[in-house]
Amino acid sequence: MRPDLEIIQQWVKPGNRVLDLGCGDGTLLDFLQRERGASGFGLEINPDHITTCMGRGVSVIEQNLDTQGLGNFDDRTFDTVLMTQALQAVRRPDMVLEEMLRVGREGIVTFPNFAHWRLRWGLTLKGRMPESEALPYKWYNTPNIRLCTFRDFEALCRQKNIRIKSRRVVDGQHQNSWLARLWPNMLGEIAIYRITREET
Repeated sequence: MRPDLEIIQQWVKPGNRVLDLGCGDGTLLDFLQRERGASGFGLEINPDHITTCMGRGVSVIEQNLDTQGLGNFDDRTFDTVLMTQALQAVRRPDMVLEEMLRVGREGIVTFPNFAHWRLRWGLTLKGRMPESEALPYKWYNTPNIRLCTFRDFEALCRQKNIRIKSRRVVDGQHQNSWLARLWPNMLGEIAIYRITREET
């Protein structure tokens, strides 16, 4: 399993009820069910990913966060709500974060950092929208419509009174390097945040 997913699974307590937003092929949810005794659902819109999830025995619901939100789930239905590498692909990340912490006691969010030095340098030198391992698309075909930096995300959390319980920063190979920890907004490529509204 990717090192960033390894970090995430450590934050999910055994037996937690989990909702995975944009669960992809169900790799993480499958692991959490087998190794952590978790239960729950994944939400996904890609038909191929849904088929793969079903083949793994992962419960998956076809649901578009942009058009349907999470209104079909009651408050505090889940212990943990996950959103890995999908926050930047929704129209209203602020509203998704609010909904995550309505239906779940805590959330775990990962996203690419648009302030990484390679992206800054590429934009400065070439004057064109940069690409990287974490952001491998062209400007015209990218699913990423709400790019942000770690500082942007943390400012949004303060504005929304969302408490950051933990933060890890990894590089493009999903390794937890000391350089990324030293200067996260410049040297970190992917962020992993654990968030809540609870005081404990």
